[in-house]
Amino acid sequence: EPAAPADERASKTRPDRDEQGKMPARKATKKATPAHPTYEAMIKSAIVALKDRTGSSVQAIAKYMAAKYKLPDNFKVHLSRFLKTYVDNGKLVKVKASYKLGSLKSEAKPKKKAAPKKKAAPKKKTAPKKKIVKKKAAPKKKTASKKK
Repeated sequence: EPAAPADERASKTRPDRDEQGKMPARKATKKATPAHPTYEAMIKSAIVALKDRTGSSVQAIAKYMAAKYKLPDNFKVHLSRFLKTYVDNGKLVKVKASYKLGSLKSEAKPKKKAAPKKKAAPKKKTAPKKKIVKKKAAPKKKTASKKK
């Protein structure tokens, strides 16, 4: 049999290829947006809501997030990954096995411009203090020397 040209061979052997034997470009597909807010927002809200003075544990944060948001089954894997990155970024502070807000705390409330301070009323001059003159201590009495 005579050999088929290269372009025919490519299209016959690999149906997923185009005429030149190349893979066709894939169309970009839009990812579905999740039904929950970002992990950063969820973690922050969990720590604020738990109000633990010493910080909130991973288990407590996960329990709060599972109750409040609709999350996938493997969200705990993502949670631990995000907690580690936020500690590295300084957004969270790790205290033993708990997490406290780091820079996330300050991002929530933008700082207001400081109100211009009113000048303090000029202080009234007080009368100069009288100098206290210390009295000299009375000279010690000489003890009588013993007669021989």
